[in-house]
Amino acid sequence: MLKLPPISLYIHIPWCIEKCPYCDFNSHKLRGEIPEQDYLHALLEDLSNDLVYVQGRVLETIFIGGGTPSLLSAFGIGWLLREIEKKIPFKENIEITLEANPGAIENQKIADFKAVGINRFSFGVQSFQQDKLTKLGRIHGVEEAKTAARQAHHVGMKTFNLDLMHGLPNQSLADALSDLQTAIDLNPTHLSWYQLTIEPNTQYFSHPPKLPEEDLLWDIQERGQQLLAENGYVQYEISAYSKVGFECLHNLNYWKFGDYIGIGCGAHGKLTLPLQNKILRTTKIKHPKGYLDPSRAYLDQLNTVEKSELAFEYMINRLRLFEDIPFNEFEDFTGLSLDSIKQPIQTAIAKSLLVAHGSHWQVTPLGHRYLNELLTLFMD
Repeated sequence: MLKLPPISLYIHIPWCIEKCPYCDFNSHKLRGEIPEQDYLHALLEDLSNDLVYVQGRVLETIFIGGGTPSLLSAFGIGWLLREIEKKIPFKENIEITLEANPGAIENQKIADFKAVGINRFSFGVQSFQQDKLTKLGRIHGVEEAKTAARQAHHVGMKTFNLDLMHGLPNQSLADALSDLQTAIDLNPTHLSWYQLTIEPNTQYFSHPPKLPEEDLLWDIQERGQQLLAENGYVQYEISAYSKVGFECLHNLNYWKFGDYIGIGCGAHGKLTLPLQNKILRTTKIKHPKGYLDPSRAYLDQLNTVEKSELAFEYMINRLRLFEDIPFNEFEDFTGLSLDSIKQPIQTAIAKSLLVAHGSHWQVTPLGHRYLNELLTLFMD
């Protein structure tokens, strides 16, 4: 029988000042004023419709993503958080993250967001070199990115993340390591450091820039990981590094196949129903105009994850982590037996992509390097 995992809340804010050419997230260029009050009330109504899925649990984490959530007012975010807590009790010391663009959040606003309950920021920096920022379509400059990090320290944020990309157009090894060193010098507790990939339905997909060759990308990856480790950042996920004890709890819940309610334009949810022995996937109306239309439902799609897909659904998340995978966690959160994945596990072990010890599995360094190959074993 399925066991109820922890539950989180994802809140999507869809507007950006500009649409970045590499971005495939559900974001929309802002034209005029944000309909903040209408949208916040819609978010709350959207959540009310999903309360049936809470099933007595407390809210472990909240992540406000986008788009550019820092375009909203601190007053509005504070009101929303208070109203959410009236509907779902918060876990003590709940993690509440707000994504912020350094070009859309001034110093006072960082303090104001903290005052209304935001206790973790994720700053979308991407690079500390102006030519790279321009090529990526970012609206902020190098000094704005540095100032945002320094201000987070100044207002007493105990934890914040810097998002940084590598493998950028015309990027050398020295460029990539310089970006990383600059980020490290700003002393965030968490760094998301990931390779730029060209995604469908983006400007870069239609007009792809010239990216570094594979050998250079591998050199950047190896040298960057070494630099991060030397400075006390532990890699706990494929593209996530943190000081000890400062992992992103919200993302950990995703990767451990936890539940999450998704509210807002295009937001996704994953929800467990133990009594019905089902796991559901939800998707909300994608476009702001449709989402704010009172004649339409917020829910766009509701799908049951097929039993044949559960092992892959679990593994595509869980194998990203560097920590051991308990056998019983797989059984509890998928409702499947270990026998159901006996063959792919044996194949993965034979290929040295996975090892088993005691009551746990562990992805090997080779398994993380060839993660896609490992995942395909669980697709049948």
